[in-house]
Amino acid sequence: MCDSEIEFLKAQLATARSEIKNLRQQLSNLQHMHTKEIQNVMKILNDYRCDGCREKQQQNGQRQEMEGATNEDDADVCTFKPIGVIKTVFNEKRAVPRQASLATALLSRIDISPKTFNNPGHSLDGLENFSHLWIIYYFHRNPNHAKAKVAPPRLGGERVGVFSTRSPHRPCPIGLSLVQLDRVEDSKVYFLGTDMVDGTPVLDIKPYIPQYDVPVNLKEAEFLNSREAPDGEETTLLDRNSTTSNGQPLPNVSVPNWVLNSSSLNVMFNANAESQLEELQIEKNSIVDVLKADPRSVYLRTKYGSQIYTFQLGDHTVTCKFDDQNTTVTVLQVRDVVNFQEMDGECSSSNE
Repeated sequence: MCDSEIEFLKAQLATARSEIKNLRQQLSNLQHMHTKEIQNVMKILNDYRCDGCREKQQQNGQRQEMEGATNEDDADVCTFKPIGVIKTVFNEKRAVPRQASLATALLSRIDISPKTFNNPGHSLDGLENFSHLWIIYYFHRNPNHAKAKVAPPRLGGERVGVFSTRSPHRPCPIGLSLVQLDRVEDSKVYFLGTDMVDGTPVLDIKPYIPQYDVPVNLKEAEFLNSREAPDGEETTLLDRNSTTSNGQPLPNVSVPNWVLNSSSLNVMFNANAESQLEELQIEKNSIVDVLKADPRSVYLRTKYGSQIYTFQLGDHTVTCKFDDQNTTVTVLQVRDVVNFQEMDGECSSSNE
């Protein structure tokens, strides 16, 4: 097949994709119109009900409200669907490492479920640019009998609060592991560092970014001289020789250039904002932390460029002006949030 034929096929494929996209949009519009028509028909039918039917409907609604009130605990339940499953060499919990850093030579795999996305491989695009990952998963093999205090192996029977340990027996049995990415193939993620049993459901995958995930100003000496960490392995990442528990040097951490090149903005305050901060007793750093990372969406930055930007911070509204050319943002005004409902109530009472 010659180059001209290949280019022709590519053009035909691009045209087909464009047509499919248009058809999907038309189907979405038709579905929206169909839903609105059904709602209108249901409203008309509801208006034509007799008095007896309406009374019966009201009774059913009251009964459902009473049943809902008796099941208040169910309203606090969060339900998640796994995005995939972890395949490891551990078919049982026995001998599974307590921390992923203790098994850096073990290669494991995450299979993204096709039920999560039509094209699960697309969700992993760009992940290969990171060296390490956070894996959030569900301890599906642990019985649900969490206790407030547990006895980690390294404390010799001493019991401490479950939230001061990394015990897998928790009220919300969710695990978190930092692993090294080996490779990404289609909808599969291969990684080094395993502390999960085979078949573990995965809830989420997040890239490890040292600029955000490594604590700053960490007092290493005080940490190492304190009592032994509950599971005993947490201090390995803080070893002065930068080695793992088996004596091997820690792998180099790498992130893509778009993370390294992300610069922070210079945040300034005009005289008006400075006086308002003092009057309202607002900590300036709370505003600086929000603005220096540029909270605007890509759409706002590219569509409007330098602009006035307003956001709510607690009980206060902050107004600022971005200057993209000079990579600065100036806070112009800080004021209390206006409660229009209270204003309407005050106006109504004054009119009376």
